[in-house]
Amino acid sequence: MHGLRGPQQQGPSASKVLAVLTVLPVGGGLLALAGITLVGTLIGLTVTAPLFILFSPVLVPAALLIGFAATSFLASGALGLTGFRSLSWVASYVQEATRTMPESLDQAKRRMQDMAGYVGQRTKEVGQEIQRKAHEGK
Repeated sequence: MHGLRGPQQQGPSASKVLAVLTVLPVGGGLLALAGITLVGTLIGLTVTAPLFILFSPVLVPAALLIGFAATSFLASGALGLTGFRSLSWVASYVQEATRTMPESLDQAKRRMQDMAGYVGQRTKEVGQEIQRKAHEGK
């Protein structure tokens, strides 16, 4: 009988059973390795904890020294990289400026020539005007 849900299944397929049978031993093995690791860690901690307490007056300053040295080394590297990047930016800016400078110089030279021509023409006109007024005044 099919019912409202369609045909009823008889049970899990063979591929699902095979997958479960494959995964169970692998999962069990990994769980056993995790347990062995936990036990080893706890044994190591119980053996070394008294040693850490005995040698802490030496270990704590040594750890701080190593930490500060590593921090200083990383900070100097970061600052050196920042300086190098800044110099690289300045060099590229100067290179770009010198690449566009001849165009700017030619344009400025043309404007100066035009202005010099205009000033020369205007000076000539003013000089002629002054001469004309000087002749009229006589």
